[in-house]
Order: sequence, then C-alpha cells, then structure tokens
Amino acid sequence: MQYDSVLIEPVLTEKTNILREEGKYVFKVDPRSSKPQIMEAVRRMFKVHPQSCAVINVTPKPKRTRGRSGYTASWKKAIIKLAKGETIGIFEGV
Repeated sequence: MQYDSVLIEPVLTEKTNILREEGKYVFKVDPRSSKPQIMEAVRRMFKVHPQSCAVINVTPKPKRTRGRSGYTASWKKAIIKLAKGETIGIFEGV
C-alpha cells in the first residue's frame, strides 16, 4: 500500500481540537491499513516523529431519509501522538 493513500483526511471537530492541544492528531485512514503503516505515513508526509497510534473502527449509525431507513458508512480513524514539541503545520494553519 502506498503511504500517500493510507491517510484519507484529517478529522476536525471540537473533540479533536482539544486532543490537538495535547499533541494528538486524528485522521480518517484506509480500513486496510495497520498501525505501523499509519505511523510511517505520518512520519513521511509531515516530517514528524509519531510515538504512538490508536486505531478505532467507527461503526455505522442508523439514519432515516425521506421515510427510508439505512446506515451511515463505517470508517477507520487513527489517533497519532507526536513527540513533545512537534506539531503538524496543516492543522495549525501554517
């Protein structure tokens, strides 16, 4: 798997902004990727040193649209903890 296809997009919510102050960054990742692949992708793309990675499979939620019931898509997210003092410039607006 190519490292540029492992990370799909950053997750930007109020909770992730609080985590970012602690040096943790949240990404939506490819469901087939593993922790070492995710950490290597972050290291290569952003030139930082990730220390740990937590992976969570987000389950689909039931939704109703125009009388039809269905589910949202399931996805995988990764919480990356960086070395102390390091930041990712894209999140910081640089």
